[in-house]
Amino acid sequence: MSPQIAGVTVPQEDVDAVVALVADVEHAQQHALPEEFLRHFRADAIWTTGHGRLLTGLDEIAAFTRTVLPPTADSPTTAGYRPVHILFLRPDIAAVKVRQRPVTRDGVYLDEIFHGHPDPAALALDRPGALPGTPTYFLAKDDGVWRIAAAQNTVVQDPGTLAAG
Repeated sequence: MSPQIAGVTVPQEDVDAVVALVADVEHAQQHALPEEFLRHFRADAIWTTGHGRLLTGLDEIAAFTRTVLPPTADSPTTAGYRPVHILFLRPDIAAVKVRQRPVTRDGVYLDEIFHGHPDPAALALDRPGALPGTPTYFLAKDDGVWRIAAAQNTVVQDPGTLAAG
């Protein structure tokens, strides 16, 4: 499914490059490759983790990533990433809403348990590992390359959003 595109008009190659960046982030996360993940950040980037930790600058983001990402290589679950909405604020600045879904290595999406459930909030208390994420990436295009300038990763806890999927 293609993302919704809004804002200023940009060439299709920019849309494709942004979608490819999200796919590269997914690949790096799924295969626990810190350096592949880190190459997508500006040196002055800021990142807020899903648990609210603020990381400023590539050095701090790198130290955190090199600590937390490698141990996930043997995890039975990972995450799938899909850009759902791209707002081009300017030809060189984009806000990207990403759907992040917990998935087993066999391809089973864990957040499916919430869809249509009568009490997803109660279910979330029992299955926190099944909660999806809803990151927003702010990208800047410098010297023809899109990179993450800022990002906020948030865990979805809203019952209506969980039930709707």
